[in-house]
Amino acid sequence: MGVLVFKTNLRYKKQVSALSAQMSNVPGIVRWNVDLDDIDKILRIEAWEACCARKVEDAMVQAGYFCEELL
Repeated sequence: MGVLVFKTNLRYKKQVSALSAQMSNVPGIVRWNVDLDDIDKILRIEAWEACCARKVEDAMVQAGYFCEELL
């Protein structure tokens, strides 16, 4: 299992709740959360190796949001 970390443009709890459906459709994600108190609104994902950053970025775009992987 690995951890992926992204900078996002999420700002509100309501947006995070709406994102739940998209994240459940990304194969390999075990757990995820968003830190709205962080300046970069960090999305942290715990996932199996089959999950890649590109799949997460695509899911975010489909939901109408932006994310960028932090390395």
